[in-house]
Amino acid sequence: MTTSNNREVDPEIRAELGRLRESIDNIDAAVVHMLAERFKCTQQVGHLKAAHQLPPADPGREAQQIARLRRLAESANLDPAFAEKLLNFIIAEVIRHHERIADDAVNGGKPPVN
Repeated sequence: MTTSNNREVDPEIRAELGRLRESIDNIDAAVVHMLAERFKCTQQVGHLKAAHQLPPADPGREAQQIARLRRLAESANLDPAFAEKLLNFIIAEVIRHHERIADDAVNGGKPPVN
């Protein structure tokens, strides 16, 4: 392995980088699988909300989750602002899914006519 300035890297450093990167890859895979499980649950929430004509978004719940995640981030020594940005991104995607599910429920799964 060489660096961007074409300097050889010590084999021990290369091995340590490989070990750390393998751990990162495993963590990334776990994150993807956990997100998939989370979205399976939120899809069920979306169907339940649509069946009972509840709004796709729940600002009170979202605020509670953001505050909770910020506390968890702080206790894990993770930047709470980063954790909040990540959860806001996830929440936006969940709301988009819930809106689609609600639209499908109203339109019988057919696209709305303009």
